[in-house]
Amino acid sequence: MSTVTVSPGAGATTTLTVRNDGDIVEAYTLEVVGDCAAWSTVEPARVSLYPGTSEVVTVRLAPPRSHEVRAGETPLGVRVLPAERPESVAVPEATVVIEPFHEIRSQLDPRRRRGWLGARFRTSVQNKGNTPVDIALTATQAGEELRLAFSPGQRRLEPGEVADMRLRVRTRKPIWFGKPATWPFEVEVAERAGSGSGSGSGSGGERPDGPPETSAGEFVQLPILPRWLLIVLAALLALLLAWFALARPAVKNAAKQAATEAVQKARPDNGQQGADSTGGSGDSAGGQGQGPGTGPGRPTGPGGSSSGGSGSTTGSGEQQISETIDVQTGGGTEKERAYRVPRGKVFNATDIVVANFQGDEGVLTITLGNRKITTIALETFRNQDYHWVTPIQVPENAAVTASVTCAKPGTPATGTQASGCHQVVNVSGTLKDLAP
Repeated sequence: MSTVTVSPGAGATTTLTVRNDGDIVEAYTLEVVGDCAAWSTVEPARVSLYPGTSEVVTVRLAPPRSHEVRAGETPLGVRVLPAERPESVAVPEATVVIEPFHEIRSQLDPRRRRGWLGARFRTSVQNKGNTPVDIALTATQAGEELRLAFSPGQRRLEPGEVADMRLRVRTRKPIWFGKPATWPFEVEVAERAGSGSGSGSGSGGERPDGPPETSAGEFVQLPILPRWLLIVLAALLALLLAWFALARPAVKNAAKQAATEAVQKARPDNGQQGADSTGGSGDSAGGQGQGPGTGPGRPTGPGGSSSGGSGSTTGSGEQQISETIDVQTGGGTEKERAYRVPRGKVFNATDIVVANFQGDEGVLTITLGNRKITTIALETFRNQDYHWVTPIQVPENAAVTASVTCAKPGTPATGTQASGCHQVVNVSGTLKDLAP
């Protein structure tokens, strides 16, 4: 047999001459041994020869296109076993040169991620060729909205070896409000020039069999402030503007009017007192002339007729408020937070907004004073609101209570499950002084 060259996935043949140099008829069994045995055959596999005759057999080589068949020189042996004289077994050898081939496969995991400022991806690369290669990974994006970096960016892979490369994606600027933005990008895996030189077959300068391997991915950039927060801020701003535009001037006008009425009611008394005193001095020199002006039968000055009314009017103004109750609790536990009405006040609740922005699972109970308003399952909503035309009164020292039983923390927009449940309850209404 002579040296034979074969490409993985293709076939090649070589011949072997078997001769009977004995003095009897002999049958020979032929079998390929060594590293080539798995993908080589002999035809025919058994021959019978008379003394002094010979026969040529064919050895067929069909290596698979696999990384398990390494490029380079591999010994080929054919065992020739005589049936009558097995001690005369022979193993002629030859050399098989397996040509190299290049094949790279890559996969981006996951294909799509969401985040506020960035995310991490993983690229799995496998060398399915039969010779070592040096690979380089690059990531590109059509615009300039993302910064893309691999760690590591280069690697040498042996045949069949699999390596995981981490890709870090970062945005150049955040999105504060608005809709999410989708940024597509591509990951390219290519062989570096001169890779495969260690195969031993002299093919170090060969290029890959095909174009670079590419994978497509997407990063969805989320706004930092959610839409429900904009609604709450807008509501708070509207309440604040309403207070400065309507409620505050009304309170000032009521106080000013009450003070003016008190002064006007006091002036006639003082004038009458002066007239009575003068008249009394003309009619009598004694203290009897002054009796009608100072006697207990007449109110004097700002007496009991207007001081109580003035205090009740100025203290009856309503103040619009909005309180936020933040409840954070771990999985499998229950926690309660409350807003307590100040002493001497009554709270008239008109609006409640509930936010379950993580998508937690569990139960939320809202109580106004001694009145249970609702008990709802967290997994049934992300944002919930309640409004009343007739306010619900919460007396002094009573509380607006939010109780959360956390069954399972949810997964927010980052894609990573939260460590605990987190609910936000905003209650709005008016705070009014109690009558004295």
